[in-house]
Amino acid sequence: MGKVSLISVLFLFISSFGQGVYADTSEAPVIRTSAGLVRGKSELGVESFKGIPYAAAPVGALRWQAPQRVQPWEGIRDASNFCADCAQAGWPRNSGKLRDNTSEDCLFVNLWKPTINKTQKKLPVMVWIYGGGFVGGGSSYAETSGQQFAKQDVILVSFNYRLGRLGHFAFPALSKENPTELKGSYSYMDQIAALKWVQQNIEAFGGDPNNVTIFGESAGGVSVHSLMTIPSAKGLFQKAIVQSGGGRDGVLTGRPISKENASIHYPVSAEAIGVNFARKQGIEGIDADALSKLRALSVEEIVDGGEEYYEGIPIYSGPILDGKLVVETAEQAYKRGSQHEVALMIGSNSAEVSGGFVNACSKEELLDLFASYRQEAIAAYDPTGQTDFTEMLTMVNTDKVWAEPARFTARSFSDNGYPAYIYLYSYVAEAMKSRMRYGASHASEIPYVFNNLTVRNGASVSDKDQIVASMLNTYWANFAKTGNPNDKDLPNWPIHQKEKGGIMEFTDSGIGIGRQDPQKLRLDLMEKISEELIFDKK
Repeated sequence: MGKVSLISVLFLFISSFGQGVYADTSEAPVIRTSAGLVRGKSELGVESFKGIPYAAAPVGALRWQAPQRVQPWEGIRDASNFCADCAQAGWPRNSGKLRDNTSEDCLFVNLWKPTINKTQKKLPVMVWIYGGGFVGGGSSYAETSGQQFAKQDVILVSFNYRLGRLGHFAFPALSKENPTELKGSYSYMDQIAALKWVQQNIEAFGGDPNNVTIFGESAGGVSVHSLMTIPSAKGLFQKAIVQSGGGRDGVLTGRPISKENASIHYPVSAEAIGVNFARKQGIEGIDADALSKLRALSVEEIVDGGEEYYEGIPIYSGPILDGKLVVETAEQAYKRGSQHEVALMIGSNSAEVSGGFVNACSKEELLDLFASYRQEAIAAYDPTGQTDFTEMLTMVNTDKVWAEPARFTARSFSDNGYPAYIYLYSYVAEAMKSRMRYGASHASEIPYVFNNLTVRNGASVSDKDQIVASMLNTYWANFAKTGNPNDKDLPNWPIHQKEKGGIMEFTDSGIGIGRQDPQKLRLDLMEKISEELIFDKK
């Protein structure tokens, strides 16, 4: 561990005392976890427990190490309030400050459960993995509170995992240090540690460790893909939901740790990127002394304003294919049929982003990217010649990065005998139509899935909004309970099969419709593009 001054110790003690870390409140639920007793909060038929450590603070000598066992505590730990999210850049990005209430000491879980278990059985468990490009996000946001899932007789667990260069980092001396230890994707190590905490502790909260569903959006969805294909995560969950998480190689899917095995997607290794970052910090060399200097950097210097490039040179790797923890990409696993045997729900939004992955300045330039498939692209994306260019670019990006990879993933599961359900989220609230001109944007479904609409930046909530939120929250809870999202009170969601297709579209009218994919022509084309790596060669 790094040195801590006496003043720092006193400050931590006083702060903890003032916040009631071990405060005594008499009418609140108390549960014994593997590390000690925790006292939560009971409110409106739901009990919540927040800020429970699932691993030791990854600071000092534990920076860039796998999560370590948390030390047991004496007495009753107050678990009525969130603890810090993981260290990430504040705003503005070049301020050099961390986002408020974030810290390198951040490995905590939160949990919501019904006060009364009406089922008299162990409850299904859902574990939320937040997005944010692996550089931002956290578990303390109001819109991802588990209150409404708990009212559906589901236990909702959320947790923090390390971000940015604290979550994904490689360096030659680090690879040589204790070479038998896992290196690289500390974010995924944290996620596995949190899932192991669930296995060890969820029965004490009334949950079923054999009925766990993991779900995440964006980078959280990428994480779900990874957990479905990382060998050491097998058996920690039985069902998985991927929200706008892709599924093919190329976007946050596994950079080789060393110069060997470079790919068309990642020609620069994670170790080389670590050396780039060290040099930016004025640290030369690749030996143990250089690593010691890296560990001595402040957390603000490591986060470095969230910068991922410096003078055009990459200084942040993203997820790492290390060969021990992450042994293959999700796409490689799906093509071999080697993913874990779980039920799957997967989908994307109708207008995720307008650029950033496939870029062009005009229709002609965009169509030229399709090479020999140019005429098919016109038929799929601009059949009348009247499609707005920005809309067309949005559709191409959406299909390339999210929609087609979701279908590819679902087909792999279906072909291997695992149930798979696909959704297309097209709903846009009336209050948001001026911002979402072409359809539902990236992450816009999250407050609907959690049925937490009233926390959305003061935007008005219509009756139709609430109906859609209740529908999504119920489908997700049903899937967590049984592996099938359907029940008699909801429109039928067809299981996906390659020959028959079948998706659930949450339409702009607020109605859920189970049908054939209306985007099939586009996705069939994008499948050819992806398999032949046409865009990637540009």
